Formats: sequence, C-alpha cells, structure tokens
Amino acid sequence: MMQRLLTTALSLLLVVSAEAQTDLPFDVEPITSFDEPWAMAFLPDGRMLVTEKKGSVFIVTADGKKAGPLRWGPDVDYGGQGGLGDIALHPEFATNNLVYVSYAEPGVGDTRGAAVARAVLTLNERGGGTLSSVEVVWRQYPKMAGRGHYGHRILFDDDGYLWISSGDRQKFTPAQDMQSNIGKVLRLNDDGSIPDDNPFVDYFSENPLADDEGVYGEIWSLGHRNPLGMAYDLDGQLWEIEMGPAGGDELNRIVRGGNYGYPVVSNGDHYDSREIPDHDTRPEFDEPAIWWTPVISPGDLMVYRGKLFAGWRGDAFAAGLSSRAIVRIELDGDAAREVERYPMGARIRSIVEGPAGALWVLEDDRRESTGRLLKLTPRD
Repeated sequence: MMQRLLTTALSLLLVVSAEAQTDLPFDVEPITSFDEPWAMAFLPDGRMLVTEKKGSVFIVTADGKKAGPLRWGPDVDYGGQGGLGDIALHPEFATNNLVYVSYAEPGVGDTRGAAVARAVLTLNERGGGTLSSVEVVWRQYPKMAGRGHYGHRILFDDDGYLWISSGDRQKFTPAQDMQSNIGKVLRLNDDGSIPDDNPFVDYFSENPLADDEGVYGEIWSLGHRNPLGMAYDLDGQLWEIEMGPAGGDELNRIVRGGNYGYPVVSNGDHYDSREIPDHDTRPEFDEPAIWWTPVISPGDLMVYRGKLFAGWRGDAFAAGLSSRAIVRIELDGDAAREVERYPMGARIRSIVEGPAGALWVLEDDRRESTGRLLKLTPRD
C-alpha cells in the first residue's frame, strides 16, 4: 500500500509538471481530420491507411488528401469501444499486397467479439483502391455480451509472426482461463495457424479435460486486462501496454508463457473501490516494468527507430487518452521509466513513426466524434 501511495504522489507530480509545460520539443502540424479514427499504417509510397471505428478505411497522402472509404467486406459491430480497429501491412506487402485489419464482429444473439481479417489491397490510378479476397484469420473465443475491452492491436515481428492483443472484454476471469483466448497476447502464423514452438501447444494433450485445443496453442502470455499497444524494442524484446482498472495502468515486457496476473493481482483496484492485491503480494506473477496511478489510459505504443529526433532512438512512446498526452519512456534492458510527458490538449489514440522519422498522431475526441491527424517534427 505504501508503494502505491508513493507512486501515486510521483504520478501527480508528473501530471502537474506536464500540464505546466508549454514549450513542446516538436512542432505540431494538423494534416486532416477523421470521424473517430483508430489506427494508421504507412504504405511503401509514403501514403497512409487510416481506419475509422464506424468501419471505414481511407488512403491518405502526407499533405492530407483522402481517398475512400475503400470497399471491403466484414460486418463491423460498432458501439461502445467496438468497431474497426487496427491495421497493419504484411511484411511482404510489396509482393503480396496483404493488409490485416482488426474489428469487432457480431455473434449469436447479443454477443460479439474481436476478429482479425486479411485482404488484398489493389490501388488504382485515382489514388484510391479496394480491399478484396477478405479472409478471417483469427477470432476471440468465446463471443460475449458487452462492447468493451477488445484490445485487438496487431503487430508483425521480423520473423513474420502475427501478434494480437486480446482484451478481457470486461469479464475479469477469462484472462486466467486457458480455455479462452480472451485477456491474452497471442502469436500466430500469418495465415492464422499456430506456430509449433508456441509455449502452450502441448497444453491440450497434457490436460485431458481441456475443451478446445486450438485456443491453447495461440496463447503466448496471459493475465492481461485491456492491452492496447504492442511494440518491439531495438533489442528484439516485445513490450505491451494496457489499461488497468481504477489505477494501475501497466507497461509489461512480454516473456514466453508469462502470466501478468489480472484479475488476481493489479496495482489498481475495482471501480467499486474493492481492493485488488498488488503484484508484489504474488511473486509467481510477472510484475509490470512501469505502472501508473493516476492512469494515463494508454491507447497505443511504439518504439522510435529514426534519427530525426536526436536522442530519442530506442525510446518508447505511449498514446495517452485520459491523460491527453504523449508519454516518452526510456527502455533499458528489462527496465523502463517514464522520462517525459507532452501535453497535447486532446485524447491521443494512436502514434506511429513515419518513413522520414516524424511522429504521426491520431486524436480521439469522443464528444465530437472527430480526431485530427497530426505530424510532429523537431522544433528548430
């Protein structure tokens, strides 16, 4: 409890310091705006694919010209935290034109769940394009009522494996349930099949009462709440950032077969004020590298690889929703620490690095259902 109080006090000082900061180290250039934007990915020619929660995908130039929405197939279940989500290019996009998207899809009755589909992007001479040959490669299991905590960030690693973050759907216990892929970080082949070297591929044969062999094999780590960002650092380590409950947002270094404890432990508490034991009370669970109380409400995570911003190479950046800020995090082996917070005056949904090293940011204004695309470049 004392550790939690001390960290809360430190976080409050950081918030006050951030709010007092007026001289940002970068210039902010508004490019264009969208209706509830969620994610973006750069095409090889420097244009961007940008998703909107209601189901649209646009092609956007660096100066803000938009083409679309692109035609594509899946029935997106829009509402609450659900809708169209993340977007990523296949590592061999230059030859196969495959694009991966995540979204919430309806189920039977009043149920729904996240899914990931891949499609072929065909560009046309007018600057637009189509997404065709849509194939679902992954689904949350089981589908549940409610429209919260889908997670559904997607990421490819250097070996071509597809990583998916799957939120706990605000149901708590599935995060520890090995018969569900909810509340987990998952590792798949690019076609949705299961790699032979995943940590739990033998779980089914070793547990004869288990019901669904496929679910176990997908799992790389468990005990997650609402993981909304994943990124590899320069040393090839995977990091994940997630929303805690009332307090206790987490940055975790993801290890093979790791269990990060939710909902058994958390450095936050339930929204009805019931306490959850802290991580340090249960050493069998993996502790976060950083936790935040008050929360930052992370919406995305990236690691900077460019040279445009001097001294930032290798640092992680978290998009802050309720904190209305970008949080810069120094990574040092297995350790991490927040080093700076940049107040942006708006909820920040996504942050990515552009081809020339600039930072590109999507705002998320829930009241107006709008969000600007911003380009950040070093201030002279």
